Amino acid sequence: MDSTHSTDLWDRVFATQPDPDLWLVVVTGVVALAAVVPRGVWLVTRNAITIAHEGGHGLTALLSGRRLDGIRLHSDTSGLTVSRGKPTGIGMILTAAAGYPAASLLGLAGAWLLAAGHITALLWGATALLAALLVMVRNAFGLLTVVVTGAAFVLVSWLTGPAVQALFAYGVVWFLLFGGVRPAFELQRRRRLGGAADSDADQLARLTHLPAVVWLGFFHLVSLCALTGGGRWLLGL
Repeated sequence: MDSTHSTDLWDRVFATQPDPDLWLVVVTGVVALAAVVPRGVWLVTRNAITIAHEGGHGLTALLSGRRLDGIRLHSDTSGLTVSRGKPTGIGMILTAAAGYPAASLLGLAGAWLLAAGHITALLWGATALLAALLVMVRNAFGLLTVVVTGAAFVLVSWLTGPAVQALFAYGVVWFLLFGGVRPAFELQRRRRLGGAADSDADQLARLTHLPAVVWLGFFHLVSLCALTGGGRWLLGL
């Protein structure tokens, strides 16, 4: 690739795009909310949140010096990330704590990029993250899920105009912000009914000697703060 093409590609990815009309931002938020609230729809769309959840575990494991053996994504929207290293200590704590906040923090970062006008950069960045995740997925359903999700980002990035890219990007970020809130409430409900004894919150309780309810509160705090802050950025408040 010569320098001219490299410059063109750089300009295409990192150039700023004009802010979309407020109605588009509101409509994409409503659509994203409709993809999270109804249980029947959520049973399908939650797979995208699982990708972010397990990706959060995996990335944090690597950053904390652990060895990442692989990630599995299942059709029931559950997932599993396996890493090797010291079974206690800060690395294990950070890895266990990273799953539930991951979608919300990705949504917050996406909202910041959109508020700065970097719609194309967001789409390409998400594609790069999905490509990195794909290398670590170890089951067929997980591979299919990540490939389909990544293909959607690639097609929108390359084949559509600014209006469609904005529609897609705002919808994705709203979905991450809204979708990041619901799993912690689901976990809270399962624990109240006596299930999820080996959940992230319970693992963290064993690692830190803090009650699992404290970690549930942490998950709630991160997701709700991200939704509030990200929503304000998206709406231009």
